[in-house]
Amino acid sequence: MKFIIIFPLAVLAVLCIAAGFFAGCDTDSGKKPDEMVIRSMLNAKLKGLDPVTCRDVYQMKVGSQIYESLYDYHYLKRPYEPVPLLADGMPQISEDGLKYTIKIKKGVRYQDDPCFPDGKGRLLKASDFIFSLKRFADINNLSHLWADFDERIVGLDEFREYSKECENSEDVDYSRTIEGAQALDDHTLQFKLIKPWPEFIEAALIGIVMPPLPPEALEYYGEELIAHPVGTGAYMLKTWKRGSFIELVRNPNFRGQPYPSEGEEGDLEAGLLEDAGKMMPFAERIVYTVIEESQPSWLLFMNGDLDSTGIAKDNFDQAVAGSGDLTDEMRDRGVQLKTYLDAGIFWLGFNMEDPVLGNNKPLRMAISHAIDRQQFIDTFMNGRDMIANGILSQIYASYNPKIKDMGFSVYDPQKAKELLAEAEEVNGGPVPTLTISLPGTDSFHKQYGQFLNKLFSEIDLDVEIDYMDWPTYMQKLNTKSAQLFASGVSGGIPQAISMIPIFYSENASPGPNHFNYKNAEVDKLYKQVRVMFPSEEKNRLYQKIEKIVMSDYPAAFINQRVAYILHHGWYKNYKPNPFSYNTAKFIRIDTDARDNYKK
Repeated sequence: MKFIIIFPLAVLAVLCIAAGFFAGCDTDSGKKPDEMVIRSMLNAKLKGLDPVTCRDVYQMKVGSQIYESLYDYHYLKRPYEPVPLLADGMPQISEDGLKYTIKIKKGVRYQDDPCFPDGKGRLLKASDFIFSLKRFADINNLSHLWADFDERIVGLDEFREYSKECENSEDVDYSRTIEGAQALDDHTLQFKLIKPWPEFIEAALIGIVMPPLPPEALEYYGEELIAHPVGTGAYMLKTWKRGSFIELVRNPNFRGQPYPSEGEEGDLEAGLLEDAGKMMPFAERIVYTVIEESQPSWLLFMNGDLDSTGIAKDNFDQAVAGSGDLTDEMRDRGVQLKTYLDAGIFWLGFNMEDPVLGNNKPLRMAISHAIDRQQFIDTFMNGRDMIANGILSQIYASYNPKIKDMGFSVYDPQKAKELLAEAEEVNGGPVPTLTISLPGTDSFHKQYGQFLNKLFSEIDLDVEIDYMDWPTYMQKLNTKSAQLFASGVSGGIPQAISMIPIFYSENASPGPNHFNYKNAEVDKLYKQVRVMFPSEEKNRLYQKIEKIVMSDYPAAFINQRVAYILHHGWYKNYKPNPFSYNTAKFIRIDTDARDNYKK
């Protein structure tokens, strides 16, 4: 979870660096006066662009413009509707629902890259998807989403067991046949499932879980593939200055894709169909600047050097009036506001394998009831978010409105003190100082650390805050080294099943279950719901899982995100989609409007 605020002196330093970057990048790239460039930002340094290890929002945001999947969600329609991307139509599904046959588009070509003969990108083949899936299953690659595929595809688990016998991924024979994942010919894929997988398309075939990857790229780059992505997408990597910026340019080999000609009610009036039928992508380049502090990004947005931005705490009143609408200043600038309920839930997590926390439920409960969630939301989120009363976002059909009445997220310092006394009995003496890991060294995180320190001091619980950068923080979580940690997750698909794996015991760190939480009943119910098609019974089981998890207190769940996004009027065709990142190709920049604003 990225909290960002900055003090004024640091603002000036970072702003000067960023402004210098923008000028230098335009000059170095030979920018034409009317060139269409999307200017975006990343809140943290990028770790890599090998799809098998892409696991956070920043990697997905950049990588999804380069790599493609078989399917994606329709850009405009709601509810979210899967549509073909690299697939040539929707799958042919057997009557028992266990065999999926998928045709892929002909004529799709990879970007030009030195890994190919003469540097010319070759045509996409069905076998490239199978190669990517095998890399995903290879245990040496430590893919964090494996639990979603466990016991799903015929023969895939056996391939994973075989990979355990190899010292590293270089020793794994990717030519080995997997019965349930085969390329029948260059343009036909077939998957055989062990048992029904109702979310197979959404969970496995959308996003960059298993995008096609040419074996030539891995052979040529090896471990350096993280910095040399080779995809079929609308854009390709040109420049990556670590910790500074990333520049993508239009892929000349991209086949082109027409902008949608239909959407949902209101899209026509909102101008979201003005480009219907026109070929994408529209922009020549995308420039992502790494800005880990909020105030420089705000000033760059106001100066017209960023097309869109979130709204940091200190700038909220400048942007949003008490009515919830834009202020007059923002309207005069032609700025637009998009708000939407996100699938994100955020928490202060507990490492259940920690000797102090793991066996002391009263201590975990005391910590949870010591947190004033509404004060946190009012202080740090300008009252935008909602209290997280459970693990399921209100965006899901299975959300249980009665979870609030169960009191898991109630602020009650007196009860917290009583629970802390019980915790000391369980511990056999005073609870030692606890360490909270926060993923940032900026002033927002510093203020958040002070906020937690104050709350816990009120119940006489000693804590120390460990501030660190994002890669160090993730390394700590992946190695089970964090005791308490501030984090969160946004569901990857529009179904609640995307949230449950973070509590599945087989998905412990380095998987997404960074709580290292284990509950046999939760595991059993998860295996039950993952093969069920949508129904009231499935929703009931989701709610049962939620109640069990909340009763075990693997975390103090704090807030559910309500996203506020500002964008300039020249940033055309923007429609929020919390479940898809492959969206830059839809964006068109009105360069004249941007130039007039800056003048």
